[in-house]
Amino acid sequence: MSIGVNGQAVHRSVVIAGTGSGAGKTTVTLGLMAALSRRGLTVQGFKCGPDYIDPTYHKAVTGRSSRNLDSWMLTSETVKEIYGRASKDADVSVIEGVMGLYDGKDPLSNTGSTAEIGMLLQLPVLLVVNCQSMARSAAAIVKGFQLLEPNVRIAAVFANKVGSDGHYRIVKQAIEQECGIPVIGFLKREDQLALPERHLGLVPSIERGEMGGFFEELADRLEQNTDLDRLLELASAAEPPAVEPPKLFAPPARLYQVRMAVAYDAAFHFYYSENLELLEHYGAKLVYFSPLAGEPLPEGVQGLYIGGGFPEEFADALSREEAVAGSIRKALESGLPTLAECGGFMYLTQAIEDTQGRSYPMLGLIPGKVVMQPKLAALGLREITGTPDNFLFRDGDIARGHEFHYSTYVPAEAVEPAPAYETKGLRGTKKDGCLLYRTVAGYTHLHFASNPELVVRWLKECEEYRLPIVQP
Repeated sequence: MSIGVNGQAVHRSVVIAGTGSGAGKTTVTLGLMAALSRRGLTVQGFKCGPDYIDPTYHKAVTGRSSRNLDSWMLTSETVKEIYGRASKDADVSVIEGVMGLYDGKDPLSNTGSTAEIGMLLQLPVLLVVNCQSMARSAAAIVKGFQLLEPNVRIAAVFANKVGSDGHYRIVKQAIEQECGIPVIGFLKREDQLALPERHLGLVPSIERGEMGGFFEELADRLEQNTDLDRLLELASAAEPPAVEPPKLFAPPARLYQVRMAVAYDAAFHFYYSENLELLEHYGAKLVYFSPLAGEPLPEGVQGLYIGGGFPEEFADALSREEAVAGSIRKALESGLPTLAECGGFMYLTQAIEDTQGRSYPMLGLIPGKVVMQPKLAALGLREITGTPDNFLFRDGDIARGHEFHYSTYVPAEAVEPAPAYETKGLRGTKKDGCLLYRTVAGYTHLHFASNPELVVRWLKECEEYRLPIVQP
């Protein structure tokens, strides 16, 4: 934490928002994180909305787990607590937006948008504008963003994809004259650095440090073309919201002394940090293992969490790990309390079929297969209500989460599994997921902070689970 006037600690925060998807906010965010880290500052990353990929990049740059801030999935108090908890020992927080500044749950309000996060946390916004093929018109775009919601404090502009130094000066003059805010940096079109592959191999390449050169080059570009001192000055002008006593991470009434296995590798790595930390907060000891590396289910565990990821990209390798599959299959059949989300759900089916029609056998517990599609099959926020036999939910309980997948589930003929929950999204309500043994599986990624009672019930089930007796 930096020291300011009168020896008081100063925490700086800024939201990096775009005029729309593709404006360049991720590139600018990563470059700023890298450049600020070079100055010896402790940088805390955040991502607005339900996203697993960008936080992985943030962590690679800053060395700290990035946190998701979503004002639809989570209450205002929960968002503030997550923000305050993660920021308290950092010098500067950099919050990357989602889509355009005002894009969120619906087109008629700011709900779930980057703008709502900025207003809730009272933070300044750096607006990234794609200035390609325009001059004075860039000022009109910024002016429109200023006028739509006066309570959003757009503090500065970053001009992306300018054609030359002269083009930047024209854009800067127009925006500063008409909008009354500074333009503090730019990247030229030829300076654009393509983000590395954001799908296959993402986690291994980052964790092995193979992207260090990319981040260093981004930092070089941002340092050359950005007034970082001005940015930090604007970032420190925000009054932080009042931090209430913790509610999400309040001292629990009791602890559950259970061992929870967590699948974690390139095939399964989509977990909200708060989901894992809430499990630990209530007493669970997390035991990580890699199905992709041939590691069977750890011995002596009383629960299993298989998150999302890219099992389709590693379907051939996963299909050959028969000992791993056997260990998980046996445990689930014995009633091991399990949550399998998206990629984990796919892993539990009979097979994954790729877009070329090749089929790879999976665990075979859920009757039917998943078939990869050439286009996105589902995307959106979800409100979830459990079915009567879903041990995570009680009558009337609701949790929130999201879906994002390129596959569709095709049930086996004449064998329709019991649904795990009912989901409500923009396209209505439907039964979804699958219940079998003591396993809850489906495409929805749950955010436990939307209903922490799910954690309590899961760990209670784990505590009551009796390990099978091994015959001599």
